[in-house]
Amino acid sequence: MPEPHSWLHAATATAEGGHVRTDDGELSTALASPLAPHCTGLTPEQLLAAAFASCLHHAAVEAAGEITDEAHTVQVRAEARLGRDDDGRYRADVHASISSTGLTPGQLTELVEHADRLWPFSSGDSTRHRLTVTRAQNGGR
Repeated sequence: MPEPHSWLHAATATAEGGHVRTDDGELSTALASPLAPHCTGLTPEQLLAAAFASCLHHAAVEAAGEITDEAHTVQVRAEARLGRDDDGRYRADVHASISSTGLTPGQLTELVEHADRLWPFSSGDSTRHRLTVTRAQNGGR
């Protein structure tokens, strides 16, 4: 995978003991687990839906700014589902939709296509993202 010309932002989050927090403290919440239904907090699918909606929203706002100067708002709704394959591995299914007021149907179609090309999880190209899982040095921390 080629390196981007420049990284815009970076973030780090840590999940431990039923809690997740970003290193800057902006997000800090209890986690619920599908394996422990008595727990309260955000579920993995809620966090996944929020992350995808947020990321695609930024791309959609950028795309909308290139399509029209008219006043408009962009809304992204993401639905994430988690399930298991027959072999026991988790599978994620995310569906996102974009809506906007102040755009014609043709402009909205153009916005959706442009935003889908911009964000790193494009529905037509699974080679645009990479997930690497490795062992932490010295067991973590």
